[in-house]
Amino acid sequence: MGTIKPVYSCMLTLAMDLVGGKWKMLVLWLLKDRPVRFSELRRFLNRITHKMLTQQLRELEQSGLINRTVYPVVPPKVEYALTEEGKKLIPILETLCDWSKEYAKSHGIAESCSHSSAMITKKRQECS
Repeated sequence: MGTIKPVYSCMLTLAMDLVGGKWKMLVLWLLKDRPVRFSELRRFLNRITHKMLTQQLRELEQSGLINRTVYPVVPPKVEYALTEEGKKLIPILETLCDWSKEYAKSHGIAESCSHSSAMITKKRQECS
């Protein structure tokens, strides 16, 4: 993302700056039901590097879409959660997910369910 510009000629470009890229929408989706620890995010997004996840989380935090909470315990505990602004994106992501399921169905594309809500809930229960 980098920095948010003071002026945009197209608001879709602003949206792309805020949530575009390979990982940000998935991170937001993983945070939709509850706060999640860094290690959980890494586990769910198993192909993301530590550095890239840190960068994506920082950018989402700087944009005001997520909060980072550090608990004063040993070992350190850090949780990420959606802000009120971030929560406003969830219905949009749900609509986008529904659209992509229909697109996949009509184009013969299979869904592996690795990031679906059901799979994430199941993984969370297994990790609890």
